[in-house]
Amino acid sequence: MSHDVVIIGTGPAGYVCAIKAAQLGLDTAVVEKNPNFGGTCINIGCIPSKAMLHASEMFSAAGHEFAKLGIKVPAPELDLPAMLAHKTDTVAANVKGLEFLMKKNKITVYRGFGKVLGTGKVQVTAEDGATQEVAAKNIVIATGSEVAGIPGVSVEIDEEVIVSSTGALSFSKVPESLIVVGGGVIGLELGSVWSRLGAKVTVVEYLDTLLGGGSDGEVAKQFQKVLSKQGMEFKLGARVTAVEKGGAGARVTFQPAKGGEAEVMEAERVLVSTGRKPFHDKLGLAEAGVALDERGRVAVDNHYKTNVDGIYAIGDVIAGPMLAHKGEDEGVAVAEILAGQHGHVNYDVIPSVVYTNPEVASVGKTEEELKKSGVEYKAGKFNFSANGRARAMLQTDGFVKILADAKTDRVLGVHILGFGAGEMIHEAAVLMEFGGSSEDLARTCHAHPTMSEAVREAALGTFFKTIHS
Repeated sequence: MSHDVVIIGTGPAGYVCAIKAAQLGLDTAVVEKNPNFGGTCINIGCIPSKAMLHASEMFSAAGHEFAKLGIKVPAPELDLPAMLAHKTDTVAANVKGLEFLMKKNKITVYRGFGKVLGTGKVQVTAEDGATQEVAAKNIVIATGSEVAGIPGVSVEIDEEVIVSSTGALSFSKVPESLIVVGGGVIGLELGSVWSRLGAKVTVVEYLDTLLGGGSDGEVAKQFQKVLSKQGMEFKLGARVTAVEKGGAGARVTFQPAKGGEAEVMEAERVLVSTGRKPFHDKLGLAEAGVALDERGRVAVDNHYKTNVDGIYAIGDVIAGPMLAHKGEDEGVAVAEILAGQHGHVNYDVIPSVVYTNPEVASVGKTEEELKKSGVEYKAGKFNFSANGRARAMLQTDGFVKILADAKTDRVLGVHILGFGAGEMIHEAAVLMEFGGSSEDLARTCHAHPTMSEAVREAALGTFFKTIHS
């Protein structure tokens, strides 16, 4: 049987591409090697981690914030199996939802490992070793990413003592101590989960700042102070040279990145969260002549086409931030292109969120990027400590910062550290998508009292002057 398009992988990029392609009238099929649809994001990444983040935040609030609100309850008792069951149930519900969507949109599903044989041909190898060849006018590679490990350091991840993000979502008990290697999004989110549940968490990061150095500097600095206040400890500017079992459970050896004596720390568990890399092993790309870029990502043009006719790629396997929503937008775009439309993605307006408490959310350029590019800009800032709703909710940590072009007032970047930042950032994304100015936002009436008023106040501060500070 021949299809208009076969998509290899059903993570956010792949399944969204499949649904959109089917909606546009294309005969669509997917190839999935795992039992569940959804890829890393739904099964062992975004969704289960958010379930654990929310549950641990509720546990922490019951123990530390309820009394301040006049709610007297006994000290909360952790039922970790029940919390993990909530995580599992959440994943299952999302997977069932995807199964329904595949059937609803009449998408053909091939179970097994997909291999590209060349233009128009995909080989599917089932778990029992049986193979079949699937024909398609177009092939879309959407196989996602995998744990990258620590550059130059051999680490045996057993998902029990030394774990990746997968193992860190399934500890059978709260570890007394946890070392997180890597101060990026994954490490900080999962580190904050176990810190709230009672573990002593230390983050070891090669750079001298959190969030991989790509975040707004002022935000990253304040974010570290907030997490430190919550009990997390940080070793920045530290190059890890070894991670091995021993002592209390495992030990991590590191030394100052700029030189100096090595230090050894022990912990019951170690989480290695130093990033991810594109997954395209055994896909047959080399044999099919599909080119990779200098960083091992599938090379594509502005229409997501590889150098081989009829073969496209989207999501984590190509250049750009490894974000589920970035992959989803690319999935829609390539489906539209294959249907003869003009799909595109605005990479200047892709928000990013760190789902800690408080959250960190950003869209557009940072101050550091604008300075490096020589762009003249103006900035407005408003602290949540001056926001009435934030005070009422005991959520006064953080601020909103807006950056706009000095001449045109067009908003170039927005950065939020605060409770609910991941929801508030979309106001800025919509504004920027339509080329809006800080004055546009400042003159838009906002409901009172809301946390979002801080966004408007920051816009007022960019355009002219804030009212409430």
